[in-house]
Amino acid sequence: MNKLFLSCLKATELLEKKLHISLSIQERYQLRVHKMMCDACRRYEKQTVFIENHLKHQNTHLKYQNTIEGSTIDVEALKKQINAKLDSGS
Repeated sequence: MNKLFLSCLKATELLEKKLHISLSIQERYQLRVHKMMCDACRRYEKQTVFIENHLKHQNTHLKYQNTIEGSTIDVEALKKQINAKLDSGS
């Protein structure tokens, strides 16, 4: 019976895993049963999906912004310029 019920810690671990790779049949079943009983984990899943989708959108937006007229920005050179200005106090 212990294999059927998950702790919230294990459930959140599976929710995170589910975002990146597919779960086994047993894991999906265990997670489904746990979420039926646990409001906190259902809320956690909604929040993580929202954050993950937002981060994917931001990543796509940043990739688009980092390309200017077909050439890419030298991020390392930009970092050095910023650090130099911070060091000089300007």
